[in-house]
Amino acid sequence: MDRRCAVNAPVVVGVDGSASSLDAVDVAAREARLRGCALKVVHAFTWPMMHVPLGPSPLGPPEGGLRNIADRLVADAVKRAQSAEPEVEVTSALVTGEPLTVLEAQSRKATLVVVGTRGAGGFVGLLVGSTAVHLAAHSHSPVLVVKDQPRRVQQIVVGVDGSPAGEAAVEFAFAEAALRNAPLTALHAWTLWNAPLPELQDDGLSYTEPADKLRDSEERLVAQVLAGRTQRYPGVPVKRKVVRSGAREALIEASKDAALVVLGARGRGGFAGLLLGSVSQALLHHAHCPVAVVRGTAAGQ
Repeated sequence: MDRRCAVNAPVVVGVDGSASSLDAVDVAAREARLRGCALKVVHAFTWPMMHVPLGPSPLGPPEGGLRNIADRLVADAVKRAQSAEPEVEVTSALVTGEPLTVLEAQSRKATLVVVGTRGAGGFVGLLVGSTAVHLAAHSHSPVLVVKDQPRRVQQIVVGVDGSPAGEAAVEFAFAEAALRNAPLTALHAWTLWNAPLPELQDDGLSYTEPADKLRDSEERLVAQVLAGRTQRYPGVPVKRKVVRSGAREALIEASKDAALVVLGARGRGGFAGLLLGSVSQALLHHAHCPVAVVRGTAAGQ
Protein backbone atom coordinates (compact mmCIF):
# COMPACT_ATOMS: atom_id res chain seq x y z
CA MET A 1 0.00 0.00 0.00
CA ASP A 2 1.31 3.43 -0.93
CA ARG A 3 1.57 6.19 1.64
CA ARG A 4 -0.97 8.15 -0.42
CA CYS A 5 -4.59 7.26 -1.00
CA ALA A 6 -5.94 6.31 -4.36
CA VAL A 7 -8.21 8.92 -5.99
CA ASN A 8 -11.63 9.03 -4.31
CA ALA A 9 -10.66 6.36 -1.79
CA PRO A 10 -11.06 7.87 1.68
CA VAL A 11 -10.78 6.29 5.07
CA VAL A 12 -14.37 5.51 6.10
CA VAL A 13 -15.51 5.42 9.71
CA GLY A 14 -18.88 4.09 10.83
CA VAL A 15 -20.56 6.07 13.62
CA ASP A 16 -23.69 5.52 15.68
CA GLY A 17 -23.20 7.89 18.60
CA SER A 18 -21.72 5.29 20.93
CA ALA A 19 -18.48 5.89 22.85
CA SER A 20 -16.91 3.06 20.89
CA SER A 21 -17.67 4.69 17.54
CA LEU A 22 -16.28 8.03 18.73
CA ASP A 23 -13.02 6.29 19.66
CA ALA A 24 -13.08 4.90 16.13
CA VAL A 25 -13.39 8.45 14.76
CA ASP A 26 -10.16 9.47 16.50
CA VAL A 27 -8.31 6.47 15.08
CA ALA A 28 -9.79 6.90 11.61
CA ALA A 29 -8.78 10.58 11.51
CA ARG A 30 -5.21 9.64 12.35
CA GLU A 31 -5.18 6.91 9.70
CA ALA A 32 -6.43 9.42 7.12
CA ARG A 33 -3.69 11.87 8.07
CA LEU A 34 -1.00 9.22 7.83
CA ARG A 35 -2.20 8.23 4.36
CA GLY A 36 -2.74 11.78 3.15
CA CYS A 37 -6.37 11.19 2.24
CA ALA A 38 -9.83 12.34 3.24
CA LEU A 39 -12.00 10.94 6.02
CA LYS A 40 -15.64 10.05 5.41
CA VAL A 41 -17.96 9.81 8.42
CA VAL A 42 -20.88 7.46 7.67
CA HIS A 43 -24.03 6.78 9.69
CA ALA A 44 -26.45 4.02 8.71
CA PHE A 45 -29.92 5.49 9.21
CA THR A 46 -32.21 2.52 9.83
CA TRP A 47 -35.41 4.30 10.90
CA PRO A 48 -36.79 5.00 7.39
CA MET A 49 -36.82 1.24 6.78
CA MET A 50 -39.24 0.90 9.69
CA HIS A 51 -41.67 3.43 8.24
CA VAL A 52 -41.80 5.58 11.37
CA PRO A 53 -42.15 9.40 11.43
CA LEU A 54 -38.73 11.02 11.03
CA GLY A 55 -39.57 14.65 11.64
CA PRO A 56 -40.20 16.48 14.91
CA SER A 57 -43.44 15.88 16.75
CA PRO A 58 -46.03 18.65 16.41
CA LEU A 59 -46.07 18.81 20.20
CA GLY A 60 -42.28 18.80 20.61
CA PRO A 61 -39.40 21.18 19.88
CA PRO A 62 -38.55 21.84 16.21
CA GLU A 63 -35.07 20.36 16.71
CA GLY A 64 -36.55 17.03 17.76
CA GLY A 65 -37.23 14.01 15.58
CA LEU A 66 -35.18 11.06 14.45
CA ARG A 67 -33.64 12.72 11.41
CA ASN A 68 -32.47 15.73 13.40
CA ILE A 69 -30.98 13.42 16.00
CA ALA A 70 -29.10 11.54 13.27
CA ASP A 71 -27.90 14.79 11.71
CA ARG A 72 -26.53 15.96 15.07
CA LEU A 73 -24.86 12.59 15.65
CA VAL A 74 -23.00 12.89 12.34
CA ALA A 75 -22.15 16.55 12.93
CA ASP A 76 -20.68 15.72 16.36
CA ALA A 77 -18.53 12.98 14.83
CA VAL A 78 -17.29 15.36 12.12
CA LYS A 79 -16.34 17.95 14.75
CA ARG A 80 -14.50 15.30 16.73
CA ALA A 81 -12.52 14.26 13.66
CA GLN A 82 -11.67 17.87 12.80
CA SER A 83 -10.53 18.46 16.35
CA ALA A 84 -8.37 15.33 16.37
CA GLU A 85 -6.73 16.00 12.98
CA PRO A 86 -7.43 19.57 11.78
CA GLU A 87 -5.56 19.14 8.49
CA VAL A 88 -7.68 16.19 7.33
CA GLU A 89 -10.54 16.86 4.93
CA VAL A 90 -13.72 15.44 6.50
CA THR A 91 -16.93 14.62 4.65
CA SER A 92 -20.04 12.86 5.90
CA ALA A 93 -22.96 10.77 4.71
CA LEU A 94 -26.27 9.80 6.28
CA VAL A 95 -27.25 6.66 4.38
CA THR A 96 -30.55 4.83 4.73
CA GLY A 97 -29.96 1.16 5.42
CA GLU A 98 -28.72 -1.49 7.83
CA PRO A 99 -25.17 -0.84 9.15
CA LEU A 100 -23.49 -3.90 7.60
CA THR A 101 -25.04 -3.31 4.19
CA VAL A 102 -24.19 0.41 4.25
CA LEU A 103 -20.58 -0.07 5.36
CA GLU A 104 -19.97 -2.95 2.98
CA ALA A 105 -21.10 -0.72 0.11
CA GLN A 106 -18.88 2.11 1.37
CA SER A 107 -15.90 -0.27 1.57
CA ARG A 108 -15.94 -0.71 -2.22
CA LYS A 109 -14.42 2.75 -2.63
CA ALA A 110 -12.51 3.00 0.66
CA THR A 111 -8.84 2.72 1.53
CA LEU A 112 -9.77 1.49 5.00
CA VAL A 113 -12.97 1.10 7.03
CA VAL A 114 -12.79 1.80 10.77
CA VAL A 115 -15.44 0.74 13.28
CA GLY A 116 -15.75 0.42 17.04
CA THR A 117 -16.09 -2.88 18.83
CA ARG A 118 -19.73 -2.44 19.87
CA GLY A 119 -22.32 0.05 18.75
CA ALA A 120 -25.16 1.81 20.50
CA GLY A 121 -27.41 -1.20 19.99
CA GLY A 122 -24.96 -3.79 21.29
CA PHE A 123 -25.97 -6.19 24.04
CA VAL A 124 -24.30 -5.75 27.41
CA GLY A 125 -21.61 -8.38 27.90
CA LEU A 126 -20.74 -8.83 24.23
CA LEU A 127 -17.03 -8.32 23.57
CA VAL A 128 -17.49 -7.21 19.99
CA GLY A 129 -20.56 -6.33 17.98
CA SER A 130 -21.99 -8.32 15.10
CA THR A 131 -21.44 -5.45 12.64
CA ALA A 132 -17.69 -5.47 13.27
CA VAL A 133 -17.42 -9.25 12.85
CA HIS A 134 -19.59 -9.43 9.74
CA LEU A 135 -17.95 -6.41 8.15
CA ALA A 136 -14.52 -8.01 8.62
CA ALA A 137 -15.81 -10.97 6.63
CA HIS A 138 -17.51 -9.03 3.84
CA SER A 139 -15.63 -5.75 3.43
CA HIS A 140 -13.89 -5.00 0.14
CA SER A 141 -11.20 -3.01 1.96
CA PRO A 142 -9.23 -3.71 5.14
CA VAL A 143 -11.25 -3.26 8.33
CA LEU A 144 -9.79 -1.81 11.52
CA VAL A 145 -11.79 -2.64 14.66
CA VAL A 146 -10.94 -0.23 17.48
CA LYS A 147 -10.82 -1.31 21.10
CA ASP A 148 -9.07 -0.33 24.32
CA GLN A 149 -7.96 3.14 23.26
CA PRO A 150 -5.44 4.62 23.73
CA ARG A 151 -2.36 2.36 23.84
CA ARG A 152 1.10 3.50 24.87
CA VAL A 153 2.94 0.81 22.93
CA GLN A 154 3.79 1.18 19.23
CA GLN A 155 4.53 -2.37 18.11
CA ILE A 156 2.45 -3.88 15.31
CA VAL A 157 1.97 -7.65 15.21
CA VAL A 158 1.07 -9.51 12.04
CA GLY A 159 0.00 -13.12 11.92
CA VAL A 160 2.02 -14.96 9.25
CA ASP A 161 0.91 -18.35 7.99
CA GLY A 162 2.24 -18.48 4.44
CA SER A 163 -1.22 -18.79 2.89
CA PRO A 164 -2.09 -16.91 -0.32
CA ALA A 165 -4.97 -15.26 1.55
CA GLY A 166 -2.53 -13.98 4.17
CA GLU A 167 -0.27 -12.16 1.70
CA ALA A 168 -2.45 -9.05 1.70
CA ALA A 169 -2.38 -8.90 5.50
CA VAL A 170 1.42 -9.02 5.59
CA GLU A 171 1.63 -6.26 2.99
CA PHE A 172 -0.86 -4.13 4.95
CA ALA A 173 1.09 -4.65 8.18
CA PHE A 174 4.39 -3.53 6.62
CA ALA A 175 2.74 -0.46 5.10
CA GLU A 176 1.04 0.39 8.39
CA ALA A 177 4.30 0.02 10.32
CA ALA A 178 6.00 2.34 7.83
CA LEU A 179 3.22 4.91 8.16
CA ARG A 180 3.42 4.84 11.95
CA ASN A 181 7.23 4.52 12.16
CA ALA A 182 6.56 1.48 14.33
CA PRO A 183 8.39 -1.84 14.76
CA LEU A 184 6.77 -4.94 13.33
CA THR A 185 6.65 -8.43 14.81
CA ALA A 186 5.88 -11.21 12.33
CA LEU A 187 4.36 -13.97 14.43
CA HIS A 188 3.96 -17.49 13.09
CA ALA A 189 2.40 -20.16 15.30
CA TRP A 190 2.46 -23.80 14.30
CA THR A 191 1.57 -27.19 15.73
CA LEU A 192 1.99 -30.75 14.50
CA TRP A 193 -1.66 -30.55 13.47
CA ASN A 194 -1.55 -27.49 11.23
CA ALA A 195 1.92 -27.72 9.69
CA PRO A 196 2.14 -29.37 6.26
CA LEU A 197 3.51 -32.89 6.48
CA PRO A 198 6.87 -33.32 4.76
CA GLU A 199 7.51 -35.87 2.06
CA LEU A 200 8.40 -39.26 3.52
CA GLN A 201 11.42 -39.63 1.24
CA ASP A 202 13.05 -36.44 2.53
CA ASP A 203 16.11 -37.62 4.44
CA GLY A 204 14.31 -40.62 5.82
CA LEU A 205 11.97 -38.37 7.78
CA SER A 206 9.39 -40.21 9.84
CA TYR A 207 5.94 -38.86 10.58
CA THR A 208 6.33 -40.05 14.15
CA GLU A 209 9.09 -37.55 14.98
CA PRO A 210 8.74 -34.61 12.60
CA ALA A 211 8.94 -31.72 15.09
CA ASP A 212 12.53 -30.56 14.53
CA LYS A 213 12.33 -30.60 10.75
CA LEU A 214 8.88 -29.11 10.79
CA ARG A 215 10.17 -26.24 12.94
CA ASP A 216 12.96 -25.58 10.44
CA SER A 217 10.42 -25.67 7.62
CA GLU A 218 8.13 -23.22 9.40
CA GLU A 219 11.01 -20.81 10.02
CA ARG A 220 11.94 -20.95 6.34
CA LEU A 221 8.32 -20.21 5.47
CA VAL A 222 8.38 -16.99 7.51
CA ALA A 223 11.72 -15.97 5.99
CA GLN A 224 10.31 -16.43 2.50
CA VAL A 225 7.20 -14.39 3.25
CA LEU A 226 9.21 -11.51 4.68
CA ALA A 227 12.16 -11.49 2.26
CA GLY A 228 10.87 -9.14 -0.43
CA ARG A 229 9.03 -6.88 1.95
CA THR A 230 11.98 -6.17 4.21
CA GLN A 231 13.72 -4.85 1.09
CA ARG A 232 10.76 -2.67 0.10
CA TYR A 233 10.35 -1.34 3.65
CA PRO A 234 13.95 -0.96 4.85
CA GLY A 235 12.94 1.53 7.54
CA VAL A 236 10.66 -0.95 9.34
CA PRO A 237 12.39 -2.90 12.14
CA VAL A 238 11.14 -6.49 11.85
CA LYS A 239 11.27 -9.21 14.47
CA ARG A 240 10.49 -12.80 13.51
CA LYS A 241 8.75 -14.91 16.11
CA VAL A 242 8.07 -18.57 15.36
CA VAL A 243 6.35 -20.44 18.17
CA ARG A 244 4.96 -23.93 18.57
CA SER A 245 1.50 -23.01 19.78
CA GLY A 246 -2.05 -22.53 18.66
CA ALA A 247 -2.39 -19.40 16.53
CA ARG A 248 -5.29 -17.99 18.54
CA GLU A 249 -3.51 -18.34 21.86
CA ALA A 250 -0.22 -16.95 20.56
CA LEU A 251 -1.77 -13.92 18.87
CA ILE A 252 -4.05 -13.05 21.78
CA GLU A 253 -1.03 -13.15 24.10
CA ALA A 254 1.01 -11.01 21.69
CA SER A 255 -1.80 -8.46 21.51
CA LYS A 256 -1.16 -7.52 25.16
CA ASP A 257 1.97 -5.65 24.07
CA ALA A 258 0.79 -4.41 20.67
CA ALA A 259 -0.78 -1.26 19.29
CA LEU A 260 -2.36 -3.26 16.46
CA VAL A 261 -2.71 -6.88 15.36
CA VAL A 262 -3.09 -7.53 11.63
CA LEU A 263 -4.63 -10.73 10.29
CA GLY A 264 -5.83 -12.22 7.07
CA ALA A 265 -9.53 -12.97 6.94
CA ARG A 266 -8.81 -16.65 6.47
CA GLY A 267 -5.51 -18.45 6.74
CA ARG A 268 -3.85 -21.77 6.07
CA GLY A 269 -6.12 -24.65 6.88
CA GLY A 270 -9.35 -22.65 6.60
CA PHE A 271 -12.38 -24.34 5.09
CA ALA A 272 -13.17 -23.31 1.54
CA GLY A 273 -16.13 -20.94 1.42
CA LEU A 274 -15.61 -19.41 4.85
CA LEU A 275 -15.21 -15.65 4.63
CA LEU A 276 -13.78 -15.22 8.12
CA GLY A 277 -11.60 -17.81 9.81
CA SER A 278 -11.76 -18.93 13.42
CA VAL A 279 -8.47 -17.23 14.33
CA SER A 280 -9.64 -13.87 13.02
CA GLN A 281 -12.95 -14.22 14.85
CA ALA A 282 -11.19 -15.12 18.09
CA LEU A 283 -8.91 -12.08 17.85
CA LEU A 284 -11.81 -9.75 17.16
CA HIS A 285 -13.44 -10.96 20.35
CA HIS A 286 -10.45 -11.41 22.66
CA ALA A 287 -7.48 -9.29 21.50
CA HIS A 288 -6.23 -6.66 23.92
CA CYS A 289 -5.66 -4.07 21.18
CA PRO A 290 -7.23 -2.93 17.90
CA VAL A 291 -7.39 -5.57 15.16
CA ALA A 292 -7.12 -5.09 11.39
CA VAL A 293 -8.59 -7.83 9.20
CA VAL A 294 -7.45 -7.86 5.60
CA ARG A 295 -9.13 -9.96 2.97
CA GLY A 296 -7.00 -11.29 0.12
CA THR A 297 -7.86 -11.37 -3.54
CA ALA A 298 -10.85 -13.37 -4.66
CA ALA A 299 -8.54 -16.09 -5.91
CA GLY A 300 -6.76 -16.18 -2.60
CA GLN A 301 -9.92 -16.48 -0.62
